[in-house]
Amino acid sequence: MSKTYYSTNNKSERVDFQTALMNGLASQYGLYMIDQADIPRLPPEVISTMADMSYAQIAFAVLNPFLAGQIAADELKPLLEDAYDEAVIPTTIQHVTGKTHIMWLTSGPTYSFKDYAARFFGRALNHFLKQNNQRRVVAVATSGDTGGAVADALHGLERVDNLVFFPIDGITERQRRQMTTLGGNVHAFAVNGDFDVCQALAKRLLGDKSFAVQRFGDAAHFTSANSISLGRLLPQAVYPFYAYSRVAKNDEPLIASIPSGNFGDMMGTVVAKAMGLPIALIICGVNENKEFPTFLRTEKFDVQPSVSSPSSAMIVSNPSNFARLVDFYGGHVYDARDAKGRVIREGIMDVFPDIGAMRRDIFSVSVSNADHYRAMRDVYERFQIVIEPHGAVGWRALDAYLEGRHDRPAVIYETADPGKFPDDVQQAIGVMPAVPAGIARQVDLSERIYRIDRPAEIGPGGSLTLSDAQYTEALDAICGIYD
Repeated sequence: MSKTYYSTNNKSERVDFQTALMNGLASQYGLYMIDQADIPRLPPEVISTMADMSYAQIAFAVLNPFLAGQIAADELKPLLEDAYDEAVIPTTIQHVTGKTHIMWLTSGPTYSFKDYAARFFGRALNHFLKQNNQRRVVAVATSGDTGGAVADALHGLERVDNLVFFPIDGITERQRRQMTTLGGNVHAFAVNGDFDVCQALAKRLLGDKSFAVQRFGDAAHFTSANSISLGRLLPQAVYPFYAYSRVAKNDEPLIASIPSGNFGDMMGTVVAKAMGLPIALIICGVNENKEFPTFLRTEKFDVQPSVSSPSSAMIVSNPSNFARLVDFYGGHVYDARDAKGRVIREGIMDVFPDIGAMRRDIFSVSVSNADHYRAMRDVYERFQIVIEPHGAVGWRALDAYLEGRHDRPAVIYETADPGKFPDDVQQAIGVMPAVPAGIARQVDLSERIYRIDRPAEIGPGGSLTLSDAQYTEALDAICGIYD
């Protein structure tokens, strides 16, 4: 029997995986989630055999229980073998010191961990679109790496168009070019604002059924590949199983240290733990956007204006997947909206989660901007390993928790190739990292950029919010693409 998924804002909505993937955003601007009791559990004997499996085989073991009845096993296996072809997207585990390792999720087509979920998402979406003879427009907001990964995964698919919204001054040139040089069915928008504005734009577009009907004759024409998509969340439960299969000895539980922005990786690891993976602790390292560690400490969630950081993909003050996390622990948090779908108040918690259980499972710490550079320099000088700003957050958060004693099995998720952040790496260690080959090829390619130049509004706490003028400008640009 197929698993069912509900909206975090409307638990009466129950849909199967295909519907959730196609819809992107759940009803009432919620995110699709699964009841804890329905999360499939993998027996220890299955987990123990993963040491001899490839990444694609582990992905099948993890994902098939969620997708049974939606994608037949004999179709899912080749889909995953294609998505996680080790010649295209190799995954490596590197020993650092003591029992601490780095999992390099950085060798895919766009040199980011986002490739893993994006490649599954694209192939699963294409599978259903072909099966149903349909088309979709995938709208995605990016703080850096998501856009490039999704754009690469969807580029050239005949039944999909991709709209990518990125903050005009919030990503590196190399990240931008991974979206703007593809052309074809990939359309990149530079937005006057931060990631939260881009995310609000994508969410409002997904919820604007009247525009979808008016322009495309289909209320469900837009879907999402952001972390809000169930098709992005589920494959992120595979990483920790892979890490455990390569690192764990004598059945010791694993510590997973995860640099976190929109909380997709972290939430995927929460799901993996619920599936039976022996995880001792999930460490959620954030940058100076520290709403979550503050919440764990004070039990108050207060969204503040986003703070610039070297870990640019994590400049997120109101993580989308926080709604899933709170739901998992029995609570409810949402953003209040007006009749037009505009966010008028963020992070309202009307049902409090089991904070005790959350604290037992998750440790969270904020890493200062200056400490990003100290961490990169520390790892380079002590171990001759080059990490980038996001991995630096993972390192520093783990080191802080262990107080320098790396005597427990632990894996840091390294989420981007250091060559994507050359200036930050050089500033930290005095060495310019090598430019990944695929990025080097894009340097001289022409770019196609659509601009959303109208200003964002200033929210009650000083944070930026999407303005009506920006949304209208975006709709005009989208109409222009299809005229």
